[in-house]
Amino acid sequence: MANYPELVRLVAGLNGRNATSVFTGQVVPYLVDVWLSDYERLGGGDNVVETRAGDFCYLFDITEGRLLAAWGFSRGRFGGPRDKARMAGHPLSAGEHYHRGHAIAHTLGGETDINLVPQRGSVNIGAFRVLERRAVENPGALYFSYWTYRSRDDQVPVAVDQGLLVPGQRPDVRVHPN
Repeated sequence: MANYPELVRLVAGLNGRNATSVFTGQVVPYLVDVWLSDYERLGGGDNVVETRAGDFCYLFDITEGRLLAAWGFSRGRFGGPRDKARMAGHPLSAGEHYHRGHAIAHTLGGETDINLVPQRGSVNIGAFRVLERRAVENPGALYFSYWTYRSRDDQVPVAVDQGLLVPGQRPDVRVHPN
């Protein structure tokens, strides 16, 4: 798990009027710094890029070919169809206990490709869904996931920090073993 010592202070006092500007101008840059600093412990970070897919942003290590983090604003429930053919074409090589998990839930508008990570099935259809559902119920909230790896060359994350920042509420950051 990454350490987020300033998160409570940064989101204190947020409301519907100022949340987007504070999230964009202060909270997201803080989170990205925390994630990159944590990722450097593996000796990685030399070729990490920030990119967008749909309404969400991603940190991706090009050299290692793996997702580090994903974040964006809830717009409520996304009702579009899943691209099942595209998901089926995504590699599934982590073993029988893993799914092609969404870093950003499909119900929030998360797509495929860069948004898919090897995720334990028990986490993907279990504890991970709690914050995904709360994010859907709270349009305007900032939702994120940060994926932790054991070593520089691992492709399967060992844990994920999942967070939901709702204006007027304390940050809810949960760590799930993977």
